Amino acid sequence: MGPFMPIKSAIFAEAPSTLAVVVLSNEPLLLLSTDLQIIAASISFCNAFAIDAATIVGRRLGTLGNGEWNMPKLVSLLNATASGNAKIEAYEIDLKRPNQKTRQLVVNAQILDDGQKDHVRLLLAVTDMTDARATARLKDDLLNDKAILIQEVQHRVANSLQIIASILMQGARRVQSDEARDHLQNAHHRVMSISAVQKQLSTSKGGKVPLKAYMALLCESLGASMIADQDRLSIAVKVDDSSVEADVSISLGLIVTELVINALKHAFPDQPKGKITVSYASKGRDWTLMVADDGIGMPTGPATPKAGLGTGIVEALAKNLQGTLEVSCAEPGTAVTVRHNADAEGQTAAPSAA
Repeated sequence: MGPFMPIKSAIFAEAPSTLAVVVLSNEPLLLLSTDLQIIAASISFCNAFAIDAATIVGRRLGTLGNGEWNMPKLVSLLNATASGNAKIEAYEIDLKRPNQKTRQLVVNAQILDDGQKDHVRLLLAVTDMTDARATARLKDDLLNDKAILIQEVQHRVANSLQIIASILMQGARRVQSDEARDHLQNAHHRVMSISAVQKQLSTSKGGKVPLKAYMALLCESLGASMIADQDRLSIAVKVDDSSVEADVSISLGLIVTELVINALKHAFPDQPKGKITVSYASKGRDWTLMVADDGIGMPTGPATPKAGLGTGIVEALAKNLQGTLEVSCAEPGTAVTVRHNADAEGQTAAPSAA
């Protein structure tokens, strides 16, 4: 079929230019009369739906092919459009043909009115969305499969981390050196904090981690592994309903781990009771994380301890989160605060010593 298909217009008084525009359109088009007779059809329409272009003019829409275009709802909408009572915009239909795959079509129709009441025409445009919809479904299926695989990996990683933590704790029980035992126990607590966030990641959606549940799980894990007498020492969690990206949650979790470990080791040497409070609150892009205790407070003078590995970890993580680190007297006890101010992003933070 050549591009200059003869235009039949003997039964219709149509401008040749109008017919040519319809016939040669790259988009499947039909020019219809108000009684849904076909005045002209684009070559692309005929090719797309396997209709003989030489016989299409003068036929009614419902007679095309094997009658698959005789759809009562479509016919009703076209009649209403012709009378000016409706307008077809992105109307979806399923074209079912014998021994062929059902095609998913999107139809648009509008009136071509030249001002003469007896010369109203309908321009029907058809877009085949079958392949696009199939591709979109395949993409959704792949994304869903990927999400399931990621969750499975995260679950396995969490299990592996717990195994590593158990091995570290077994090693800590066997060694004779108090210093080596202390290092192994600290490593155990750090691994457990990462395991906690992995558990949250395996159940969270869209890469976001709800901090309230995560911090509660993290502090419960730290308390179970480090507090021998739950009636003497406790950890409270006061976190709002914020959710953060996974990498941010990991950094926040590590900061909390280090500060809680430090407080449990140093804040309550002789006190009969003690409490550590982990709090987090956000407003817009600003947020504040605080770990406070009601212990003996910060040593001063010669008793001030030297900065250790934990201090370096907290300072590095706070800087990575573009936050400032503050250590203050809680009266009683000590409060360590990490603040993030969105307006100060990009400025060099000057964290104080923890």
